[in-house]
Amino acid sequence: MRRVVELLYEAQRRLYPGDRPNRLARLMNRLDAAQFATGVLAPRRAVTLEVRGRRTGRGIAVPVVVADLDGDRYLVSMLGENANWVRNVRAAGGRAVLHHGGREHVLLREVDVARRAPILRRYLHLAPGARPHLPVDRRAPLAEFEAVAARYPVFLVQPAPRP
Repeated sequence: MRRVVELLYEAQRRLYPGDRPNRLARLMNRLDAAQFATGVLAPRRAVTLEVRGRRTGRGIAVPVVVADLDGDRYLVSMLGENANWVRNVRAAGGRAVLHHGGREHVLLREVDVARRAPILRRYLHLAPGARPHLPVDRRAPLAEFEAVAARYPVFLVQPAPRP
C-alpha cells in the first residue's frame, strides 16, 4: 500500500515541476477555484483565494485549503516561497478575498517561522492534496515540521478592516 501512495504522490508532484503548476495543473486549479468559490459540492475548508496580480493588477483566483487551529484560520503555501499567490499576497499588503458561497474580504498576515510547525501539521491533516509537496509525514513530531517551517509560508486570516 505504501508503494501505491508513493506512486500517487510522485504523479501529483509532476504536476508542479520546479514548484510551478504545469498546463494540466493550471487547468485543474481553475476548475477547482470555480467550484470552491460557489461553495456547492466543495469541502467546507476548500475556498478560492482572490488576490490582485502584482504585475497585471487583475484578480487572480487560486484554490486553497483553510486550516483551523486554536480558533484561528490559516492559509499555507504547499509549494513554498515560489508560489505566485504568496508573492501576490505580499505585494498586495495582505489584502485578499476568500470565496466559498460568498465573498469575505480578509487581511492575510504572515506567521513567524517559529509559530508555523503546529499549523503545518494541522494543514497536512486537512489537505491531502498538499501531502506530496511537504517533505514531512502528517503524523510526524513537531520537530520535523519545525525543520521545514521556513520553506512554507503561512498566513493568518483576519477580517479586513473597514475603510
